[in-house]
Amino acid sequence: MKRPGRLLAVVAAAVLLAGAAVFASGTASAESNGGVRVMPLGDSITDGLNVPGGYRIGLWQRLVAGSYRVDFVGSQFNGPASLGDHDHQGHSGWTIAQIDANVVNWLRATTPRTVLLHIGTNDMWSASAGAPSRLSTLLDRIASTAPGTIVFVATIIPLSGADSQVRTFNAAIPGIVQQKVNAGQRVHLVDMYNALTTADLADGVHPNAGGYDKMAAVWYNALRSVPDSLTTGTPPPTTPATSAPPTSSPPTSPPPSGGACLASYRTVNAWSGGFQAELTVRNSRTTPITGWTVRMTLPAGHAITNLWNGVNTGTSGAVSVRNAAYNGTIAGDGTTTFGYVGSGNGALAPSGVTCTSP
Repeated sequence: MKRPGRLLAVVAAAVLLAGAAVFASGTASAESNGGVRVMPLGDSITDGLNVPGGYRIGLWQRLVAGSYRVDFVGSQFNGPASLGDHDHQGHSGWTIAQIDANVVNWLRATTPRTVLLHIGTNDMWSASAGAPSRLSTLLDRIASTAPGTIVFVATIIPLSGADSQVRTFNAAIPGIVQQKVNAGQRVHLVDMYNALTTADLADGVHPNAGGYDKMAAVWYNALRSVPDSLTTGTPPPTTPATSAPPTSSPPTSPPPSGGACLASYRTVNAWSGGFQAELTVRNSRTTPITGWTVRMTLPAGHAITNLWNGVNTGTSGAVSVRNAAYNGTIAGDGTTTFGYVGSGNGALAPSGVTCTSP
């Protein structure tokens, strides 16, 4: 008759040991360390299905190595001891609309400075056609609730069995982001789709450990590309030597005297065999310009595979990119951006980057 009691004691001890493993290494004090509040927001991919903690593990480790003091925030909590802060706002099975219905309360409760948004996977199965509109509404909700919050919007990762829907949804995101930027929102595009392949998925939907770590690297590079997303207005205690993207190219030389616009190039993030680039187009005059064209010569081995916020002519060698229908007008001293995903060595930058305007 005493055996059940002994069994319960063993089980209880095992539970306590498991809990100790999760909360080891001073994790409890790291949950609210006074750092910059960052909310990982999304569905089960943010939660970390298959690998509890998901991309947040690798992201946390990179942030610590880079001497950034960050406080992950959210009402959810999971992950191993190697994840120094277990808070997040990832909800398994949730759609864009479900996140939208709750995000106001979450933002008010945690007041994040930065949001990492990867959402839409669950919309691809039955209601993909309206997903871009719902994403736009969600971004407006975040902006109206927390106007100063910096939001990084990711294209969603590959999805076995629904790649066509995913590609269509992802293709709409750059335009949505640009519209929000034009409206004054602090929104940045993150190309997550091209960082992973279906080989990085454990079950056709959720990444394996390697896939989650690829996501972590993309998030980290995106955060570093917007310095105040990781600080409260001052640099981190010890800024690493590579705090600026190592593959960035310096601003291009101004065009000949009288030119209406300038263009500068930088590498946002890079991976084996590919990279994401962004070009900033600046109106060098005090009066608006209507229409612009950027010309450049890509390095040997580079090719544009996906471009947003512009219309390109050519994908390798000498290429030109003109404005999209919605971003041709730039106010005096104002800027707009376009970006692309390319194949090739991300350490190399285009040459002869120039901008002209009618």
